[in-house]
Amino acid sequence: MFFSIKELQVRKVPFEADLLPGEIDSFASQLRQISTLHAEGVAELLSNTLGEIRIHGTLSVKMEAECDRCLEPARFPVEPKFDLYYRPIEAELPAERGIDEGESEMGFYEDGGIDLRDVLREHIMLSLPMQQLCSEECRGICPLCGQNRNAVSCTCEQKRELENDRWSALRDFKSSLRVS
Repeated sequence: MFFSIKELQVRKVPFEADLLPGEIDSFASQLRQISTLHAEGVAELLSNTLGEIRIHGTLSVKMEAECDRCLEPARFPVEPKFDLYYRPIEAELPAERGIDEGESEMGFYEDGGIDLRDVLREHIMLSLPMQQLCSEECRGICPLCGQNRNAVSCTCEQKRELENDRWSALRDFKSSLRVS
């Protein structure tokens, strides 16, 4: 769905869209949309501006990514409300002038309007959790044997402590000092 400036000059445009998995391209390679994305809201041209567009509404989708600890699939819902502002790229601020907080949250568009898919893709990417985990209790992958510690209880950590006693050289040195 494309919101053109010409149409927005006439009226606010309500939207309701259902996008099947794969309809929005360009998610990060490890990120997958696994449910239908449902979005609804309103797009409007703000009066007394240089073509600023406001798009607000809600979206709901389930995403899947590799767990940051164990690399197994991690599924999580993304259901934020959004209230976004876009300015035409020609009206972009000069590079030498500082921007205030409100301007730092402004997006830009070109070609006479903005595509809803671009808006939704961007907002989903910004709404993702910083760390993507299959569960809060995820124990991750063993750094020695590479097994998933959620599925297998390995003894590598205990072996490593026995085999790699970092202080053994100092203990040996200390005991050799007492003998003399």
